[in-house]
Amino acid sequence: MRHNVAVMARTEIITKTPQVLGGAPIFRNTRLPFQALLDYLEDGQTLDEFLDDFPTVTREAAVAALEEAKTTLVKHLG
Repeated sequence: MRHNVAVMARTEIITKTPQVLGGAPIFRNTRLPFQALLDYLEDGQTLDEFLDDFPTVTREAAVAALEEAKTTLVKHLG
């Protein structure tokens, strides 16, 4: 599974387009903000609950997005 995450991260799971939700980071090919996933997790909900509520996002995409966010944060703080 780790290999799939690495492949997906390179294809930019999270995108930003000024015309979609004012340029907020969204899951590719959706109008769903990445922030929604972070909010779910922050509120104590599980990844499975998020995926049940937003079936347009795959588990692989959600995990890849979190990995991408982690990598970006670590680089920024480093």
